[in-house]
Amino acid sequence: MSSPGGFRRFAALRNPDCRPYLFGAALAMMADNVEHVITYWILWEKFHSPALAGFQVISHWVPFLLFSVYFGGLADRFDCRRVIQAAQFLFMAVSVAWGVLFLTDSLEIWSACVLLMLHGIAGALWGPGEQLMLHDFVGDQELPSAVRLNATFRSLGILFGPVIGSALLLGLGHTAGIFVNVLVYLPLTIFLFRTKFTGHTRDGRPVRRERVGALDSLRVLRAVRANRTLVSMIALGGLGSFFVGASLQTVMPIFAQDLGAGSAGLAYGILLFAHGAGGVLGGLLLEATGWIPATVSSAVVSTFAYGLSTLLFAVVGNYPLALLLLVVGGVANLTSMSVGQTLVQLLAPPADRGRVIGVYGVASHGLRFGSGITVGLFGSVVGMHWSLAISASALCLGTLLVAGAVLPRRAG
Repeated sequence: MSSPGGFRRFAALRNPDCRPYLFGAALAMMADNVEHVITYWILWEKFHSPALAGFQVISHWVPFLLFSVYFGGLADRFDCRRVIQAAQFLFMAVSVAWGVLFLTDSLEIWSACVLLMLHGIAGALWGPGEQLMLHDFVGDQELPSAVRLNATFRSLGILFGPVIGSALLLGLGHTAGIFVNVLVYLPLTIFLFRTKFTGHTRDGRPVRRERVGALDSLRVLRAVRANRTLVSMIALGGLGSFFVGASLQTVMPIFAQDLGAGSAGLAYGILLFAHGAGGVLGGLLLEATGWIPATVSSAVVSTFAYGLSTLLFAVVGNYPLALLLLVVGGVANLTSMSVGQTLVQLLAPPADRGRVIGVYGVASHGLRFGSGITVGLFGSVVGMHWSLAISASALCLGTLLVAGAVLPRRAG
């Protein structure tokens, strides 16, 4: 159904080329999170190492920081189907390796660190190629829908990954569960053998099978610097990533206990679910209504709303209100990230789109390790409530500074 202004509800989901990808990506993201559930549990049971638990976060996000631009160059120059499949095969190989180590009881800290890092690299490799494929499936007009629905389906995978992972862990055991999880990556991998889109067909240019150099990939930074709107979107993504990022999941047990809502375990689970559900519900709501266009103003307002809702969550003492704020924050975060990702794609030069997306990935994903400092380490000094509140305030202030730098110039 279309609105008078030309908006089509769930446009990307109606696209027969894009729809299978969205479902396959959701399954692959769920498999990613299932692996986390199983492996993180076993690593803690076997080693009881807080340092290893910290490395689990670092290994997941640092590859985005180090390699996103380079992997964007690969997506620019090669068939994105094969780039994504390489990432999926790496995911599967890591799961198989975990299973073999579990089966032979030969898991050691060094081998765990290697597999954790390889898993993070697979995630970083997947990102730029995926965004180019979405654009190739639907084109400029329906790209906002594709990016938003892809984020929504990924949120579904993140939401249900712990549920499925726990079921596999309890029902089949960690060894059989991790081997079964390999199969969940297959639908997306098989679909990419069947689709005709390469990530470049809509641009009308052939895939360039040239060598990709790290220094050559970084030249795109100069082109990005000249575009004020691109810089603002990258800055907003980086602010949200660095100051809040992955910290909410880390601090949630503390907040569950402090909010005093009966059983701390139950309160913890509901808080996590509320945060994840906010992203899913937000994506579905935006797709159904089309209320929020892909504009700089939308990105600024939604990023500020994310910071403000996080700030209020940090200081509120009422459990139902905290749940509501987490849902609002999930909606705002999904809106901010999907609008930013869409604008980056639309404004990037076609020949360098993958590398520009890589730069955005460095900011929006790679800088998430910083939330371990701004919230985690700082929280050990002033308390988690204060550190989260101060970090969220910094996000709000940074968002206002970006707005002041970009919006008046655009209006003129």
